[in-house]
Amino acid sequence: MICDVMAIFSIRTRERYAHFRKCARAGRFFTLLPAAVLLALLAACAVGPDYVKPGVTVPEKYKETDGWKVAQPGDDAARGPWWEIFGDDDLNALENQVDISNQNVRVAEAQFRQARALVEAARSSFFPAVVAGASFTRSQRSANVSRNTGTSSGLSSDYLLPVNVSWELDLWGRIRRTVEALRAGAEAGAADLEAMRLSSQAELALAYFQLRISDVQKKLLDETTEAFKKSLELTRNQYECGIVSKADMLQAEAQLKTTQAQALDVGVQRTQLEHAIALLAGKPASTFSIPVKTGIMSPPDIPVGIPSELLERRPDIAAAERRVKAANARIGVAVAAFFPTVSLGATGGYESSSSSDWLTWPSRIWAVGPSVTETVFDGGYRSALSDEARAAYDAAVASYRQVVLTGFQEVEDNVAALRILEQESRAQDEAVNAARKFLEISLNQYKEGLVNYLNVTVAQAAALNSERTLINILGRRMSASVLLVKALGGGWQSKNIGSAMLSR
Repeated sequence: MICDVMAIFSIRTRERYAHFRKCARAGRFFTLLPAAVLLALLAACAVGPDYVKPGVTVPEKYKETDGWKVAQPGDDAARGPWWEIFGDDDLNALENQVDISNQNVRVAEAQFRQARALVEAARSSFFPAVVAGASFTRSQRSANVSRNTGTSSGLSSDYLLPVNVSWELDLWGRIRRTVEALRAGAEAGAADLEAMRLSSQAELALAYFQLRISDVQKKLLDETTEAFKKSLELTRNQYECGIVSKADMLQAEAQLKTTQAQALDVGVQRTQLEHAIALLAGKPASTFSIPVKTGIMSPPDIPVGIPSELLERRPDIAAAERRVKAANARIGVAVAAFFPTVSLGATGGYESSSSSDWLTWPSRIWAVGPSVTETVFDGGYRSALSDEARAAYDAAVASYRQVVLTGFQEVEDNVAALRILEQESRAQDEAVNAARKFLEISLNQYKEGLVNYLNVTVAQAAALNSERTLINILGRRMSASVLLVKALGGGWQSKNIGSAMLSR
């Protein structure tokens, strides 16, 4: 469609047109140039739909936050890097390496720079293209042709120094829509970079806390092994005195060896986690190590906020929304193909058959004129491209809404996990206390000869399993905390897209 404004001349446009006509009559401008330039000065429009952000269903509050301990008044929110809320210096040092050395982040950063460069390349189409060159040609005409046409034959030289100027007038907004689509794609790339950075940081934090849980498990198993050694020594002494049977001694020995094997198995898991952290930090696994630390960990209070904030805080949601805008702009590009292409062209320079007078004023040449091209028949090609662009837009909208729904689900999942795991932790803590008392009573009864060693074995296994379960719950709580921060977008805001596009 043609914009109504194409039929309206502004006062400034008419003044420019009169000026160009005056110059043309004076011989200073080419005859056809004013009419062609006039087309560029007319108000133009960009065909295709203007972008409107798709609507999504946003709940008023999170369902799982009922009974959730909300941080008040928000002082626990991370003011800088989000991982600092865990208060672990070793984790802070490792996370700082992600931006510097993580290769996946580097790939995403390079892809963003590539997308931004494409925007600049598309913007260049707003300006004329100027091509200059020089050539020399030595030729021999056919004698037969010269005889038949009555022209002279023989050798000739042609010295040419042309300057060609071409400029496509963006009357229908094809270039503008292309730039709009590429810019939206670059903004999506900026959000993808943040999403990759956040994902790598979260993966590192998850691996780190699993490694620390392995340290705690190893400490528990080592302490239990020492306790089982004392039990085995006591049982062996009683066996040598004929108080207990050999079966009791063998049972104590088997329990000790089983616990030692479990401690070694934890070492395998820790080594693999250490290697995974090295990869995320961009370090060779063979030269990377993390000292053992068994300090007390506790999940921080994480302010969840309101659901509507999630649309601004998650980079993957921002990336999906920018892709919708890019798809919308490509509809305009497809629609613009139905309209004529209007271009301005000009050539000037010097041409001569002799190098001595090549660059003299009489050797000057010039040509100028507009061109209009329109595809008359394409067998439905442009219509098919337009339909494809609209279908791609519908798919982008659906993908955007799916990402939003997934974001809400991930927040709900991890809020629920933290709330329920906190309750489970309290219950398991009581179970650990009960198992320890049971073990203490069983050991006293065994020493007094009131029960056999089977009772002690059952009590020891129950106490060890209860404590390992409690540690595992702590690990799940730490992981859920990291995943919740990731689900909330870390410390990112969608306004950061603009600053990423401006930075070079």
